[in-house]
Amino acid sequence: MKHHQNAIFQALAAAALFGAATPLAKALLGTLPPFMVAGLFYLGSGVGLALLIALRRSRRKAGAHEAESTLKVSELPWLAGAIAAGGVAGPALLMLGLSSTAAAASSLLLNLEGVFTALIAWLCFRENVDTQIFLGMLAIVAGGVLLSWPASHAGFAPGALLVAAACLCWAIDNNLTRKVSTNDAMVIACLKGMVAGPVNLGIALLLGAHWPAAGTLAGAMTVGFAGYGVSLVLFVVALRDLGTARTGAYFSVAPLFGVAISLLLWPERPAATFWLAGALMAIGVWLHVRERHEHDHTHEALDHTHRHHHDAHHQHEHDFDWDGTEPHTHAHHHAPITHRHAHYPDVHHRHSH
Repeated sequence: MKHHQNAIFQALAAAALFGAATPLAKALLGTLPPFMVAGLFYLGSGVGLALLIALRRSRRKAGAHEAESTLKVSELPWLAGAIAAGGVAGPALLMLGLSSTAAAASSLLLNLEGVFTALIAWLCFRENVDTQIFLGMLAIVAGGVLLSWPASHAGFAPGALLVAAACLCWAIDNNLTRKVSTNDAMVIACLKGMVAGPVNLGIALLLGAHWPAAGTLAGAMTVGFAGYGVSLVLFVVALRDLGTARTGAYFSVAPLFGVAISLLLWPERPAATFWLAGALMAIGVWLHVRERHEHDHTHEALDHTHRHHHDAHHQHEHDFDWDGTEPHTHAHHHAPITHRHAHYPDVHHRHSH
């Protein structure tokens, strides 16, 4: 279960980086138009990860086995759908919604992403859910609601539906990304950035925005690289071992990290709701971490490619010279097997119950 514990840490690290991007964006960008901000963030993500991929390939020894699985043609529609929903439609709907919705109400509505992500995973992709996981998700969402509850009781404007639609788009993105999560996470995140960045920048320029000064541009792209790029890489890696609903739940604690960093940048005494929200989110994470889902289950015969260790699910021979390095990546066959052990809805446990 060690790799599952690592996945939990990766999901929380992804949330921390994404949550940090919001207050850092406020400090760095000031008055840039929203589409320009989104475009620079995504572009910084794509360019930064592209440089890391090039560096990684240049340092790989000649003849060495691939470190990660590469995308197959049959998987491209899933990735294209994820990019269209999360990188293009989501930001566009959010920006349109923000134009007629108060910031406080929008922050409250953004908690819907975690809810929609879990509902799609449970209802459409049949991820297992038990009472403990459901209660953990409720606690995390309740913490997010408290954290973003508006000080005033302003009603929701019609634009609130657009913000909710943006959350639905990101939830669809999360679930579609799971379908390609066995592949190179860095390449997946890079492609998202390289597509979503120019699209959002193009919209910004068509709406009359102008390029920012060099220092602001570099700052925005740097924040995007960490908060959108590295964060997404960690999110995709966590998807492999935790499934969509659980990874989405951990990622939902991102606002807590954002508020904490805001308090560091602009010191003030935290409101009581901050501590209560933190406690609720901690309870939710604790309920997820202590999950022990165990029953007899059958693995059907399966052929696929992904990064793996030779554990109970990977007992196979190699048709190439192997120096014993683990983890490694290659196409391999899983023979049918029935056994019992604690497991998550990872790439090998997407069975029905």
